[in-house]
Amino acid sequence: MMLIQDIKDDRVGAGMVSITDVEVSGDLQHAKIFVSIYGSEEARAETMEGLKATRSFVRRMLGQRVRLRRSPEISFIEDRSLQEGDRMINLINQLEIKEPEELESEEVV
Repeated sequence: MMLIQDIKDDRVGAGMVSITDVEVSGDLQHAKIFVSIYGSEEARAETMEGLKATRSFVRRMLGQRVRLRRSPEISFIEDRSLQEGDRMINLINQLEIKEPEELESEEVV
């Protein structure tokens, strides 16, 4: 909700941002927020700059919303697994599927 409503940095709106995962250390002192960004390389880089610039704001907002003794240090990490998955699907779709008869004739040769 913070990404949609509270962060006012225009750079964060340069690409569509989705949070894919959050890892919090056992002592709750560090939080890694993994984000997937849809858009061009330029838009993704600009969005990451904007997210990194908002780390202290996000930390402060978390401190207000979640009752912890200390708010965790925030780091944003770009998650490209969705893009890699799309790339793999496209590569698989580009493969030519051979008919069983074609495979049998190739084995004989």
